Amino acid sequence: MTADSVEKITPKNIAIIMDGNNRWAKQRKLPKLAGHKAGLDAVRNVVETCLSQKVESLTLFAFSSENWNRPEDEVKGLMSLFLLALKNEVRKLHKNNIRLRIMGDKSRFSDTLQAHIHEAEQKTKDNDAMTLVIAANYGGEWDIVNAAQQCATDVALGKIKPEDISRDYFESHIGLSGVSAPDLYIRTGGETRISNFMLWQAAYAELYFSDLYWPDFKEEALLAAIADFGRRQRRFGMTCEQVESNSGL
Repeated sequence: MTADSVEKITPKNIAIIMDGNNRWAKQRKLPKLAGHKAGLDAVRNVVETCLSQKVESLTLFAFSSENWNRPEDEVKGLMSLFLLALKNEVRKLHKNNIRLRIMGDKSRFSDTLQAHIHEAEQKTKDNDAMTLVIAANYGGEWDIVNAAQQCATDVALGKIKPEDISRDYFESHIGLSGVSAPDLYIRTGGETRISNFMLWQAAYAELYFSDLYWPDFKEEALLAAIADFGRRQRRFGMTCEQVESNSGL
């Protein structure tokens, strides 16, 4: 397999842990919320870049189930920013034919925020240029447990037998059901862990870690990650020779 042939491979589905907003703000002696607002600018830039690169789905980790443990004023600021983004950004997403999905336990959000989430998802549900998934009040362990509970309920109701719970059946109850698992899994901010994000879906994702804080992760940085992905050989348990033979190279 030549370098030129490998570099033509591009990810269709990207997931990103957007880390480093607080440290970006601290470095500039700014309040934490300023970092999150700057992070929203990076979101816009990355969404535009993914659209231009014909990425099919982009999943962004915006707020984990553990983030409720942060200082109360920061959580309130994040919820206000989330609501503001829904009000201001959905029209742009819809104009660009982008479908929006929110992945996570929405029940803990305010009634107002839940209503705007529902409205945004309904407004964009038929768009097909790209799917933007925002993981909010989300945790990978929660996602797997929730899917297991749904499968157990189906068994208890007599809809299926335990032996009917195949990988595909289980996966249909996972939060990202209907959207392909990520090919490329990025974390910014210099940390090298996946922090309970999409544990099931990340099984065969290519991991990429950037030292850049999220507000600084813009088009050039994303294209560098995509180029790095293109230089990798994805074997899925096969040998190099099998991959090369199957690809006709």
